[in-house]
Amino acid sequence: MSVTTQSAGEARALLEDRLKHRQLVMLPIDGDTAAPTTGVQGRQPGTSTAPAELAELISSIASVGLLQPILVEDLGGRHRVVAGERRLRAMRWGRAHLADNPHFREAPALVVPGPLSEEECRAWQLVENLARDDLQPAELGHALMLERSAVLAERLTEAGVTVPAEVWAVEDPVRRWSVLDRVRRDAGAHGLGAPWDVVLSRVGIQLGTDKARQIVRAFATLPREVSTEMDAAGVALATRLEYLRLDRGRRDAAEAIWAAVRARGAPRLLRGAVQAALDDPRLDAEEAVQAAGELQQAADEARRRANSAADDDAPTVEESVVAGCVEAMDRLLEQLRGGAVVAGYTGGTIVLHARELVRRLQ
Repeated sequence: MSVTTQSAGEARALLEDRLKHRQLVMLPIDGDTAAPTTGVQGRQPGTSTAPAELAELISSIASVGLLQPILVEDLGGRHRVVAGERRLRAMRWGRAHLADNPHFREAPALVVPGPLSEEECRAWQLVENLARDDLQPAELGHALMLERSAVLAERLTEAGVTVPAEVWAVEDPVRRWSVLDRVRRDAGAHGLGAPWDVVLSRVGIQLGTDKARQIVRAFATLPREVSTEMDAAGVALATRLEYLRLDRGRRDAAEAIWAAVRARGAPRLLRGAVQAALDDPRLDAEEAVQAAGELQQAADEARRRANSAADDDAPTVEESVVAGCVEAMDRLLEQLRGGAVVAGYTGGTIVLHARELVRRLQ
């Protein structure tokens, strides 16, 4: 999530005039001075911008084209990406490796007059991030804390309280809120605040106030690196709140359990392990994770039995289809084991099909 000194509402207002002059054009991906260029926008290369992590996006573009335009600024005929780094990197990969696919030759782009200021770029990235369906709890907590600080700052200013300029130099959103809250208390403005309904309406997302408080509590309490790791592992908010219950009284135990589930590559065991440690404080981290794993296995087995019973009356897949699939997979694996590689984006498509097969066969 990009850091900005402005609220999401101000971000939209800031960009409104620029966007009045936007044009939707098709920009070449390479071989032309008009081809868009980009730096890194918040996420480091090698994670979400690596080809392996872009497989689904590449596969989608190859099939139906790029559906969401990138946003670029026009710098006198040169085009710099403001939002849409992953989309552009996927397009570039496809252009380099799937040159015959027409979907990778040009990218739909909203072009606005440049140069944009750093604040305008950050404002747009904030707006786009908040529109993402896959926004993780730590990213959302970051955005909510920034917006809450912006609301409080506005209310202080309207009440005649001077908000020091150095407040906006504090990039950490939790610390920024703390500094602003101290300004409020020092000014005796105890009746001023930043109501969650106002914050949420300005951010422009559908979220209950209780849920917003829980997200911010988890974000503000967990160490930042743990929040980031949990985002990457897809750990749900409810699990983070359970983790905080253990962390408040037995931080060493909580940290050891998180390290143990990460070492196993099994973040889904976190909640069960935390619950086991809360129920029996004598358990060490490995024992808690083991207990969670056994419960998960029992639950999976019960689910398989239930699915099996439900499938008794289901039609059976044709034997010829199953046999052909197994034969094709055997040949594919034999070549992969011999060092061959799957060309192009097809590898990502195979991964998607394999994941669905595993899910449906369990």
